[in-house]
Amino acid sequence: MNAAVRATVRVGIYTGAKVYFVHEGYQGLVDGGDNIKLATWESVSMMLQLGGTVIGSARCMDFRAREGRMKAALNLVKLGITNLCVIGGDGSLTGANQFRKEWATLLVDLVKSGKITDDEARKSSHLNIVGMVGSIDNDFCGTDMTIGTDSALHRIIEVVDAITTTAQSHQRTFILEVMGRHCGYLALVTALACGADWVFIPEMPPDEGWEGHLCRRLADQRARGSRLNVIIVAEGAMDRGGNPISSEDIKKLVEKNLGFDTRTTVLGHVQRGGTPSAFDRILVGISLCLCAMGVEAVMALLEATPETPACVVSLSGNQAVRLPLMECVQVVKMCHRSLLVTSPLLQSNINVAIVNIGAPCAGMNAAVRSAVRIGIIQGHNMLAVHDGFEGLAQGKIEPITWTGVSGWTGKGGSELGTKRYSNRPLLLLRMIIRMQDEYSAIAYMGGLELVQGRDKYEELCIPMVVIPATVSNNVPGSDFSIGADTALNTITSTCDRIKQSAAGTKRRVFIIETAGGYCGYLATMAGLAAGADAAYIYEDKFGIRDLEMNVEHLVQKMKTDVKRGLILRNENCNANYTTDFIFALYSEEGKGIFDCRKNVLGHMQQGGTPTPFDRNFGTKMGSKAVLWITEKLKEVYRHGRIFANTPDSACVLGMKKRALTFQPLAELKEQTDFEHRIPKTSWWLKLRPIMKILAKYNISLDTSEHFRKIHALPKLF
Repeated sequence: MNAAVRATVRVGIYTGAKVYFVHEGYQGLVDGGDNIKLATWESVSMMLQLGGTVIGSARCMDFRAREGRMKAALNLVKLGITNLCVIGGDGSLTGANQFRKEWATLLVDLVKSGKITDDEARKSSHLNIVGMVGSIDNDFCGTDMTIGTDSALHRIIEVVDAITTTAQSHQRTFILEVMGRHCGYLALVTALACGADWVFIPEMPPDEGWEGHLCRRLADQRARGSRLNVIIVAEGAMDRGGNPISSEDIKKLVEKNLGFDTRTTVLGHVQRGGTPSAFDRILVGISLCLCAMGVEAVMALLEATPETPACVVSLSGNQAVRLPLMECVQVVKMCHRSLLVTSPLLQSNINVAIVNIGAPCAGMNAAVRSAVRIGIIQGHNMLAVHDGFEGLAQGKIEPITWTGVSGWTGKGGSELGTKRYSNRPLLLLRMIIRMQDEYSAIAYMGGLELVQGRDKYEELCIPMVVIPATVSNNVPGSDFSIGADTALNTITSTCDRIKQSAAGTKRRVFIIETAGGYCGYLATMAGLAAGADAAYIYEDKFGIRDLEMNVEHLVQKMKTDVKRGLILRNENCNANYTTDFIFALYSEEGKGIFDCRKNVLGHMQQGGTPTPFDRNFGTKMGSKAVLWITEKLKEVYRHGRIFANTPDSACVLGMKKRALTFQPLAELKEQTDFEHRIPKTSWWLKLRPIMKILAKYNISLDTSEHFRKIHALPKLF
């Protein structure tokens, strides 16, 4: 919420508006007085890394009554406030819409009672409302993700990972109850992220006889060698008769029927606290950004007319969009259930090989686990290739089983082993051909080399799919790559610590070098998430004049109450303006005003346990890839053999806006800068002006391209 508050305040001030804080929610609006205070640019400094909301929030019974809303209207009119930005759930947003609909009649009553003049009523003749959805349950239709959901998942997964280690040591069954009275999103995504054995959610009550099915499932897992069982329960879970299913009920069932040592953990309000994730700060990983939501909220208010309906700013793919508020609320009330589709166990006897290529990143193992298990369900013989293309050439291939990937979801790096893409793949092709036995490989550039080799080697005429997995997020054909979210969170948390130290010492500027090759995704997004003053990247060319302007900006900043600076530099942004050069320049020009420190983050950006986003993104991508291969094999299997040489038989599986799509490798060649290994166009470059505005640079912002209004659609899991 604080990231949204910060962006709204700063963009409001940037547009020339006076921006006010309303403390303690609607109660502060009703009570007025010191609860409504003028906001300044500096007053939202150092908010990004804080959880909760610094302006407070409170349930308000007074606002539900017309008398309370009249008091709120009086307070707004006296201060000349005619635009209200509300951050909350569907109840808060519904209240805001009702307040707006009553506004004209409230003014009439205030004039009649002599509390405001006709002139004051005329100046405040209509109230504009824009909403941003803040709810950890992710229970609002029209948006892919609500503010707070990803951070709640981080808290839950931290607990699950900690519990898993003790459960494994003692061979225990753990039952974790998470929030979600009417929405099972947190429970379902947690179950996917941790590889749980069972999940209970309110949208899908279990079938009759679920008790026996659950016990058989748990016993089967133990018989396969698993030392623990994990069950996730949403607080609103129920059976088909509408009877609640609690964690204690499940514990008693397991202990009575199986005799397993069982423990329950109810996470409660720990899910609401803690430092916000990078995703929640900039709503990235699958979004434009929270900052952009704040930008769009202000733009929606400034462009509103008396006829404009109240709107909510939502996330659709990687774009912030405006939607009719009440249309979304009504759809929320209609959406109660989604369908889970399962595939029957088949037997194809087709060999499907999985190989990790390039540098390791968090989330690779989740993709492998998902691919292996979905492949087994489809009846394929799943094979693991160790150590990338070289391992494939050297025959490091072995069968991989269901239990062989147990516990992989939460592991960082690559359990299969991987090596950076070889510069001599064509020299390896003959060796690879000898190892081919109707393999289908999950491996952009290496895959493209294999496709080009089809003209010479018939054995390469097999279905291939590339899953983007790189911290750099530089694969063409996909807005996001597995591993980028984990790396972004690592950079963001490091920047938080660095800024905190700078806050204590004062007058200090930190210059931080990030990874990414020639791709500036990490530097740009970390700059937004951490509140950087500048981020130097290869795609956005800069020269000595730009550096001079940035130094002067920091000199002026040191004259304010915010006496610290943060500069990010992508490792390959410029061959001459190196990190050492920029450090020396800032140090020299800042003498007597500020001092400088530099940090090169290095390989720590590749390590660590994967974030919930990367775990679930990897799981979805692995599953989707194998299902695509299964269907493609049916198309290309002729006369007892597999022959696939059409462009659409070798694809990149990528996320484009809000959909997972398959795009032929050959078609993506025109979109690729092969020399620098980056796409020729990148969606996130449009966010860079927002970063500069939030850092108080005087530049123009054009929102015409990347903010658009669409109709609300029901959201399915």
